[in-house]
Amino acid sequence: MESIKKIYKQGFGPSSSHTMGPHKAAQIFRQMNPDAHAFRVTLHGSLAATGKGHYTDKAIIDGAAPIPVEIIWKPEIILEFHTNGMLFEALDANKKVTNTWTIYSVGGGYLANEETKDEIVNLYPHSLMSDILQYIEKEGLTFWEYVKMHEDKDLWDYLGQIWATMQSTIETGLQEEGVIPGGLHLRSKARQYFVRASSYKASLQSRALVIAYALATAERNAMGGTIVTAPTCGSSGVLPAVLYHLKKNHDFSDREILRALATAGLFANIIKTNASIAGAEVGCQGEIGSACVMAAVAANQLFGGTPQQIEYAAEMAMEHNLGLTCDPMCGLVQVPCIERNAIAALRALDINIYAMMSDGKHLISFDKVVKTMNLTGKDLPSLYKETAQGGLALLTEE
Repeated sequence: MESIKKIYKQGFGPSSSHTMGPHKAAQIFRQMNPDAHAFRVTLHGSLAATGKGHYTDKAIIDGAAPIPVEIIWKPEIILEFHTNGMLFEALDANKKVTNTWTIYSVGGGYLANEETKDEIVNLYPHSLMSDILQYIEKEGLTFWEYVKMHEDKDLWDYLGQIWATMQSTIETGLQEEGVIPGGLHLRSKARQYFVRASSYKASLQSRALVIAYALATAERNAMGGTIVTAPTCGSSGVLPAVLYHLKKNHDFSDREILRALATAGLFANIIKTNASIAGAEVGCQGEIGSACVMAAVAANQLFGGTPQQIEYAAEMAMEHNLGLTCDPMCGLVQVPCIERNAIAALRALDINIYAMMSDGKHLISFDKVVKTMNLTGKDLPSLYKETAQGGLALLTEE
């Protein structure tokens, strides 16, 4: 498995696969062809189907600037490697093609194609949770210590920057008011929920604040603001909301939270390695489901869960998100995406309690549920994998 740093990336919304990835690809292609007169970019599959709602064209144009770009949309053509395919073409003054590059935005801001498979740098000797559990039990380690063993020395500085951005995004989002751009005329609600929470009794206030924190990040993402993928833009509100709540309401230190981020990143890494975190590939179970896993294991570790209890929390978080579709209205990361961040954050905290009350023993392993999620994602019709052709997306036609 690669570094968990690739799970946590600072960027801008609304989508890691449809915004961050294409923007990065355009920057790379511009560097490859600095003397080009213009670019032509053909978008395929899911990337083309919902790209306008995700501002994919703007992301590419901004990334290629000052070189002008012509965007061609071909949602009906799905390339074999991945549904989020992009064909970049460099043109001279006579519109003759001087260079081409086919690249895919595979989720979480990652780019890949057939040629990048050999470029992966594997830092971890294990890719299955069963093997990791066996190893740390033998060595007497925790999950975060296992991560520390295999990452570079700057891990904690990196995670410190990530945590600072997560907190800043929430605090900015709690001050936002107004209509979220995109055409659904959806008003931001984070501040409203935050203010209302103060009038509730302590037990309900705590949960209301978690909702407000999740909405704050999810709405900032929908507005194209700065967020941290955890593991994607569309699910970026879940983990920060839980960690921010635990810091504010339970006095956990930043040091403890960075260790929780390390463990959460490890579990997301396993999902990414053995399945997918891309909604266009496996549906929202790969995004919100994975984010719920990260938040549940982070909370469980902070409250003193054993490795077995933490693994159980992860299994439950994914199991109860199996089959979750990716069918947002108008192709925007707004409905139901923003609400899903809040609900997943609450679910993660409930899962933590359930796991803490157990002895960590259970029938379905985390590895098996990740495999199941991947198979379920492959079985989902393309209508429910970020193509805006089915489910809630059809409500826009009524």
